[in-house]
Amino acid sequence: MTEHVAQPELKAALDHLWAQFLPQMDERVAVLETAASALTAGELSEAQREAAQAAAHKLAGVLGTFGLTKGTILAREAEMVCSGDADPASAAQLSEIAAQLRSMMAAPR
Repeated sequence: MTEHVAQPELKAALDHLWAQFLPQMDERVAVLETAASALTAGELSEAQREAAQAAAHKLAGVLGTFGLTKGTILAREAEMVCSGDADPASAAQLSEIAAQLRSMMAAPR
């Protein structure tokens, strides 16, 4: 198969996978947003913290698969925030990361 034929097919395949995984990625960002809100209110439970950490970890992997290096870096940062001490600065940081991830995923590919 020639390269000029393979490129459109590869893009189509990646676009299909993106569409397939987008709902899961949206849910994972929502988990981060919920954790940031709970953290802001001083009500972040251990289960929420663990869920946010797991969501961030999964986002880092899937965004990297799609070549979104900045998204992977942001998700890893969120994972680290969720593994550390819960304080107001962490809440603001997590909220900002979630907003950046949400914006990145909404951008046309």
